[in-house]
Amino acid sequence: MSQKTMELYIHIPFCVKKCQYCDFLSFAADEATQAAYVEALLREIAYYGPHCSDYLVSTVYIGGGTPSWLTEEWMAQIMSAVRRSFRLASDAEISIECNPGTVTDHKFAGYRNAGINRISIGLQSAVDEELKILGRIHTFDQFLKTYELARKNGFDNVNVDIMSSLPGQTAESFARTLQQLLRLKPEHISAYSLIIEKGTPFYDLYKFDAVKQQAGMQTVALPTEDEVYRMTKLTEQVLAEAGYVHYEVSNFAKPGYACRHNIGYWERENYLGLGLGASSLMENIRYSNTRELYVYLEETRHIREGIWENEITDSQGSGASGRVEQLPATNLHASAERITRKGQMEEFMFLGLRMMEGISRERFAQTFGTQIEAVYQEVLLHLTEEGLLKKRAGRIYLTERGQDVSNYALAQFLL
Repeated sequence: MSQKTMELYIHIPFCVKKCQYCDFLSFAADEATQAAYVEALLREIAYYGPHCSDYLVSTVYIGGGTPSWLTEEWMAQIMSAVRRSFRLASDAEISIECNPGTVTDHKFAGYRNAGINRISIGLQSAVDEELKILGRIHTFDQFLKTYELARKNGFDNVNVDIMSSLPGQTAESFARTLQQLLRLKPEHISAYSLIIEKGTPFYDLYKFDAVKQQAGMQTVALPTEDEVYRMTKLTEQVLAEAGYVHYEVSNFAKPGYACRHNIGYWERENYLGLGLGASSLMENIRYSNTRELYVYLEETRHIREGIWENEITDSQGSGASGRVEQLPATNLHASAERITRKGQMEEFMFLGLRMMEGISRERFAQTFGTQIEAVYQEVLLHLTEEGLLKKRAGRIYLTERGQDVSNYALAQFLL
């Protein structure tokens, strides 16, 4: 019997200042609130350890927010609790997100001592004017100092986040960011295109421009659809020439440095989310923790098991069936949902096809006990005829044209 594995995600919701574009669960907090949160998180870690004793933890990802705003002493306590409570693989990938302006030499040394072996730094742009527009708290020079400190402290697996499609950004200014970054030779680069999300200051400023952009019309502040496409292709070309493997829609890595934690998400591995608002997927049940800070702080004092009840809709989705599904849960959960077989298949396809190598036909058959053609024969033929999909060496993946219209292509796999 093979060893069951899982991933851990730990959410630190605190930020010095929330960026203009960010819709993540994050906010500023004083030292007392941070201390209370760490104590609550330690209680949650201790609770779940015994419940996950059958699993080997392959990766740990500490995200936010800005985890590097916490003191190194608090981070050491968190990692110590993880090691006490869970079985970590000897080669576990352990990542932490850091923002320039919040990390010191001493913090990086503390991360190394705590066993963290992968650093992810949020740069977003090498152009200071663009950083100001985004509401970032740092300059490019401050990023460079942070990057140098990471290298000085022995970190040899560093990711840098960058963004395109920013207000006022041009293909030329984005090329400058790429060129500046490549001089540093990070092992991994995540290159995201800005999405204008509801509930953010950017939405109030640019929502009408975003509609024009999506419609292919002339924009005022945001780059046009054609300019966004140019930036996307520039990223792919420049990073390929520099030796980076484009392994997922937004991610590029030197050989051997693809982010194992994120690949686990795309391959639907079990993962446990700890902390405020954190999501989990354990044995095809998806959970979400409460997003209310003071509820989380209070409920972690006495974590207890219970039952989550969902009313089941009929198979046609026309309304309630009168049946109730009961799922194991705790008082920390704000939702729990069992993913149906149909939902599992859909996720298998549209998450797996985010990766450049696509999905494995054999893995689909092993997971669902049926050949992929028995479920998706018409979709596969249709997308192949349109030149959006290819089959090779037992794998199915999107073509370059398919990547360009991935939203359309992936939507075809909804059952």
